[in-house]
Amino acid sequence: MKVLILGSGVIGTTSAYYLSLAGHEVTVVDRQPGAGLETSYANAGELSYGYASPWAGPGIPVKAIKWLLMQDGPLVLRPKLDPRMWLWGLRLLANCTHKAYALNKSRMVRVAEYSRDRMIALREATGLAFDGRQQGTLQLFRQQAQLDHAADDIAVLEQYGVPYEVLDARGCVAAEPGLATSAVPFVGGLRLANDDTGDCQMFTEGLAALAARAGVAFRYRTTIRSIRLSGNAVEGVETDAGLLTADAYVVALGSYSPLLLRPLGIDLPVYPIKGYSITVPIVDAAVAPVSTVMDETYKVATTRLGDRIRVGGTAEIAGYDTTLHASRRGPLDRSLHDLFPRAGDASRATYWCGLRPMTPDGTPVLGRSRIDRLYLNTGHGTLGWTMAAASGSVLADMISGRKPEIDIADLDLSRYSG
Repeated sequence: MKVLILGSGVIGTTSAYYLSLAGHEVTVVDRQPGAGLETSYANAGELSYGYASPWAGPGIPVKAIKWLLMQDGPLVLRPKLDPRMWLWGLRLLANCTHKAYALNKSRMVRVAEYSRDRMIALREATGLAFDGRQQGTLQLFRQQAQLDHAADDIAVLEQYGVPYEVLDARGCVAAEPGLATSAVPFVGGLRLANDDTGDCQMFTEGLAALAARAGVAFRYRTTIRSIRLSGNAVEGVETDAGLLTADAYVVALGSYSPLLLRPLGIDLPVYPIKGYSITVPIVDAAVAPVSTVMDETYKVATTRLGDRIRVGGTAEIAGYDTTLHASRRGPLDRSLHDLFPRAGDASRATYWCGLRPMTPDGTPVLGRSRIDRLYLNTGHGTLGWTMAAASGSVLADMISGRKPEIDIADLDLSRYSG
């Protein structure tokens, strides 16, 4: 079967890899000159299988107000006359209940844990090098209240058999010795031993090269204009290089997926949430992070990537604006200085931002659309790399006519029709 994938980020590239492995003739189309050059380019570097959680939760409305009032807070709202921004926000608020949080987290952990298994197999099969580490992640709590509120997450981890450790301050330092130099106090943490880290762009670029050698065609520098229909089926994709046709089509364009689907009458509840990162050279490896430390106060992740430290996080709701605001470095610089003050040289940091494709419930949209031959693989938010192997595997199974290894009944767009 001929499959056309729209988007060469980590989701599109991983989908291409698994579809090619299943014997399909695959073409990937992207406006960029290479794979993984937008949201996948400089993310926080986490493969957060156990930490997979929706942003919408019971305490988020109150926290959001507090964050908006904080100097260097983790959330910024730049209001726009865009009804989709406000509708997305209302849908997110509707998911801020205990019942919705438990349901959404269970969906996300299901996908993430399957993705972990697939990622292990992928690493063993390919030997890809991407500054990866399999040394767990640590969610660090500066306040006792944060540690106390981890009980809801722990309940879901136990439900799915995800290994975890609740650590006191001394245990956090044992797991991450560099925290002994921390400039701020902390009370404890939640360690997830099965989580991994690495450079997502390196991974995506390397996997694209492997896929190309296996026969996948990558058409870079090709602008996607529209999807052409014939009745209720896709006839082809209009690009600046002409009409491209296939037997099946996969939309994996991240935050830009709704813009392509809207003219087809498909309301995809994905909205771009801008995240920022800095990448800092290590100057003292002995006091640098071993893996990833998630600073719960600022929602900032600090990750070891070879001889670099990636510090990523913050959420800016500003539509499709990719302006690199200098002021948003504050939470990143502060978190690095607070937790690992002697580890890296922030004066030599590179600064980046990207648009995360967020759904109101945190779960990706994965599966068939109501249009024949059109599949969706988007809306992964901050967890695109974490869920990429599962999403690509599931999609390959569906297009190949095989039953996926996990339940996907509640992952497609129909969950928003009720």
